[in-house]
Amino acid sequence: MTPAIATVRADCVADPAGTLTFELTAPTPSPAPTPASVLLLRRRGAAGGRPGGTVRIPLSGSGPGRLRAVLPASTELSEGRWDAYVEEPGSETARTVEPGLRDLRALVDRSPDTGAASVSARVPYPTTDGRLALRCWVRAPHAEAGAVVVGPAGMTVEGVLYGVTVGEGAAVEARLPGDQDRAHRFPLTPAGGAPGAFAFTLPYGPPAGGPVDGAQLWQLWLVPASGAPGVRISRILDDVWSRGKSFVYPTRAPVPGVLATPCYTTDNDLCLRLEPGPADR
Repeated sequence: MTPAIATVRADCVADPAGTLTFELTAPTPSPAPTPASVLLLRRRGAAGGRPGGTVRIPLSGSGPGRLRAVLPASTELSEGRWDAYVEEPGSETARTVEPGLRDLRALVDRSPDTGAASVSARVPYPTTDGRLALRCWVRAPHAEAGAVVVGPAGMTVEGVLYGVTVGEGAAVEARLPGDQDRAHRFPLTPAGGAPGAFAFTLPYGPPAGGPVDGAQLWQLWLVPASGAPGVRISRILDDVWSRGKSFVYPTRAPVPGVLATPCYTTDNDLCLRLEPGPADR
């Protein structure tokens, strides 16, 4: 596909089921898209034509100079980041789409059926260069992080497990990627309230026991039962597309010379960050 031209603006509204409705307009003096155009979603890193790499959504008239595209919650989008374009018939170029108003209130505190085999989420967001994109997650099963409480010696996390039940030997593991010998397991506690609710406390001391000679990002995994595969602990069931810089937690010094901070990645996965610090802190 040749470089995109002639920007189109899209307002977006989400409903509680996860369906997204886009209202498209073309800022003057750009020509309005024709009703035969489609809203094209292309997953980054996917070559054109690869299954799951592109989705075309028909556009229909919704008022003078406006076109509407509806992305049902049932439409399959693989996990990743999807860029939005308008593709017009007979044109070799696509028009970029810039974000307008985004009403995503219905996505906040979603509660899917805990018995569902998979959990999906998609959040429209503005890219750093001012275009419209979707961040999509597909998790099967999924461990949704809730409240994170930072104590003097560890972090306590509550959450809800989807797609699998907690069994004997359930635990949470802190894993340091790239170092198979460095993992620490802590007990998981069923919590009251919603089905699938869980809680755990992760003490900083064992991971911080060293060596910590540089920044380390420990991933947190929920192991539903002894011998079961781990489930990545993340927070995706709301309207925040990237928590990496927007959710900031206090830093603690569990051992001399090491700083520990709960954090989220840019993909909303919950982690524990360790880094060297002053020896007297």
